This record gives sequence, C-alpha cells and structure tokens, in this order.
Amino acid sequence: MEVRIKILFTSICHTDLGAWQGKNEAQRVYPRIFGHEASGVVESVGEGVEDMKAGDHVVPIFNGECGDCVFCKSKTSNLCKKFRVDPFKSVMANDGKTRFWTKQGEPIYHFLNTSTFSEYTVIDSACVVKIDPSASLKTMTLLSCGVSTGLGAAWNTADVQAGSSVAVFGLGAVGLAEIREISEGGVDFSFECAGNLDVLREAFLSSHEGWGLTVLLGIHQTPKTLPLHPMELFDGRRIIGSVFGDFKGKSQLPEFAKKCMHGAVKLDDFITHELPFSEINKAFQLLMDGKSLRCILHL
Repeated sequence: MEVRIKILFTSICHTDLGAWQGKNEAQRVYPRIFGHEASGVVESVGEGVEDMKAGDHVVPIFNGECGDCVFCKSKTSNLCKKFRVDPFKSVMANDGKTRFWTKQGEPIYHFLNTSTFSEYTVIDSACVVKIDPSASLKTMTLLSCGVSTGLGAAWNTADVQAGSSVAVFGLGAVGLAEIREISEGGVDFSFECAGNLDVLREAFLSSHEGWGLTVLLGIHQTPKTLPLHPMELFDGRRIIGSVFGDFKGKSQLPEFAKKCMHGAVKLDDFITHELPFSEINKAFQLLMDGKSLRCILHL
C-alpha cells in the first residue's frame, strides 16, 4: 500500500522551519528528512495500490485519508485514525518503521507522513493524491499544505459567506489564502495563522460577542495552553482548530485542484521565489528573513 514518488517540486513551510529548528523538544528527532509541500510523479507502487500507477502526477498530503476508519467515513471530520497529522511522529504509520537509511545502515526519520526534501520519497497511498496530468505541478505543490489549509478554513471550517466581517492574524501563505475568500475589516470570524499565543488571544477577543468564531491554523510549538478563561466562552465566542482546511485529501482535493486550474485561485501569486533544490539553505534563509512567501525548489 505504498507509493514511491519522484519529487519534482517542493517548497518550504514555516512548519518545516520550526521543526528543523527544534523549537519543540519532542520534535528533535535526527537525522530526519523534512518537507511536506510538494508534487511529483509516481515512480512505482507497492502491492495493493489500485488508484495509482507509475507515471501518474501526484501531490503528497500530510493529513491522510484511508477511507475505511470511522473518521474517514464521517461527513463532519477530515481526520483519519491512522494517517492523521502528527508532527511528532517520525516513522511510517503503517508499520512504525522508516523508509530512509544512511549508508552506514542507520535509519533516517520521517516528517509529517511525507518527507519531501528528497529526490524520491516513499509514502503510504493514503497520503498521496492523484491530480489532472495537465495541471502545472509547480503550482499544484501549494495544495499540499498552505493554500488548501488557508482557503479551506474559510470555505469548509468557517463557511464564511459574502458580507461577513473577518480578521486574519498572520499573513503568510495560509493567511493570504484566507484573504482571497473574505472581505476586509470586522470580526464575525477571526483566523489565527501565526502560531503565537498572544496573537491567538487577540484574535479570539476580536471576534464578536454572541456569534464570533475564531479558527486556529497556526502551529504552536510552545507547551503552554490556551490563554483563555473558561468564563470567556459564555460570551458566545467560539474557537476551533482546522487541519488541512477540513479538506478530505484524497476524495476532495482533486476537485479543488481542478477549480484552481480554471482560475478559482491564482496559485502563481503565492510563489515569490524559485531555486534549485541544491540551494535549499538559501530558501530557508529567505523564509527566516521574511523575504519569501513560498519558495519553490525544483529537483
């Protein structure tokens, strides 16, 4: 049930940066291949894989969909019992082993079910989505994480309607994807995309009493808990987390990709830099310096 993918494009997300820097002690597992936003071509498939074949164009997804568990069968959740996102897991979900090894025979650990900073990667088929072969693989890379997460949070999680007032905190790729779907000003809905507890509290309090909804999207590395008093929830404000924009990856992402192909989202606008994979350190520096939104690395 595994797929080996030749990675053609990959990009760097702040989640990769935070894990690489080891801001959370539980994520300090090395050596490890990071990367989770990518696109490529199927090189080969393992026994049991029936929905993909060699040559198919695909994008990996960190939040998998097995299709059989109680979560996948639910219409109200996009989680998966076996392949849900877990930034602390460093091995394959199906057997608890790795698919990468050093020349000395030591294991190289995985990241977010995908590990795309590599010429080839091996992923469970539950974490691979086949897309239209006529789509631009370079731009489809962004659907692996940032754009799907941000735009999906507005579409699916919050169900923002025309005329709603919205505040977005943290304008990276996720936050800007959010902006594409909302109007300026106000706070019927607030979206926290920064991964900062102080910002989260500000976002929560900016939402309207009685009906305001805060959607949590930022990755919080700190072990600190939510900066809210339980009584504040009696003011009618709500808070909810959104994983992968509440998209069910394998069953819903192909249709979203088609919408993007037809101009529903201008994916090219999110790409600020493009570099060869050999210059990945430069790409990380651009992100740390706040100079890039998405830097596409081509292998």
